[in-house]
Amino acid sequence: MNFCSDNATGVSPEIMAAIAAANCGAVMSYGDDEYTQRLQVKFSDLFETSVTVFPVATGSAANALTLAVVTPPYGAVYCHEESHINLDECGAPEFFTGGAKLVTLTGNRAKIEAETLSKKLDRAGIGVVHHVQPAAVSITQATEAGTVYNPAEICQISEVVRAHNLHLHMDGARFANAVASLGCSPADITWRAGVDILSFGATKNGAMAAEAVVFFNQELAKTFPFYRKRSGHLFSKMRFLSAQLEAYITDDLWLRNAAHANNMAAKLAEGFAGVEGVKLCHPVEANEIFMQLPESVIAAVLAEGFLFYRWDKYTVRLVTAFNTLEADVIALVEAVKRYSV
Repeated sequence: MNFCSDNATGVSPEIMAAIAAANCGAVMSYGDDEYTQRLQVKFSDLFETSVTVFPVATGSAANALTLAVVTPPYGAVYCHEESHINLDECGAPEFFTGGAKLVTLTGNRAKIEAETLSKKLDRAGIGVVHHVQPAAVSITQATEAGTVYNPAEICQISEVVRAHNLHLHMDGARFANAVASLGCSPADITWRAGVDILSFGATKNGAMAAEAVVFFNQELAKTFPFYRKRSGHLFSKMRFLSAQLEAYITDDLWLRNAAHANNMAAKLAEGFAGVEGVKLCHPVEANEIFMQLPESVIAAVLAEGFLFYRWDKYTVRLVTAFNTLEADVIALVEAVKRYSV
């Protein structure tokens, strides 16, 4: 009954089968295999436009290497103060950019607002040698609060980005959950809304270890192979990453997995509604729930064997996944209700 993270889950059977199938015979190395080559076409079909795709093994690599492509050492990346690149990547973006600065913004529900971004950039000292120079903006989809940006919100941010001649990056570690929540085309919240590069997550949603860097602005992709090699993410047996990604987007597995995770989170939220002492911190729009509980309830539920992270003294985070059991969801709701009386 583990609700700590969607990283705690296993691998989708379809993806495990794809890895096993790829483990037959010899193919060319370092991405010159047929699995990796097929990704270019399949991702272009998925996003309804020509894209350049690079498999990597971790989300931190996807984010940090992508930002390094568009941000010089004297540059600045604008992001939300709660973003993963700011709080949870051990300085990887700063390291791989050669020392660029992350400039953080506030915003409700872990979302950057276009007006706030515009005001910050207007005061950034563009062209002034004493200041870091704005280079990129990074948004997270779904956010660290479990909320999602709709297409209009992304377009508004993109307009600000374009007005200042910057590039827009999307950290899509839970991109599938956002697409499933919005019910839109993947294109609608990426390149059509002005996103230049997407870190396309798969590991949290059923893959073993596979992420993709998707370049919509393909001019920016020219130097990425060198950043990837230098960082140690050019895998010799790349077929095993690519086979995961291929299976992930085949027959909408990625969306089915995400929809199940989202539905389980919604069922949790519905079950907690109206329970005395339970307060949801954010709207439940994807597969994460942040809520406040009395200390006595937290201790009692943990003692029963449920696992989740404590965000602060009274706030907990619950995360559902592609294989979360409805029986576990029901059991957790009943336990919280029982101890809240």
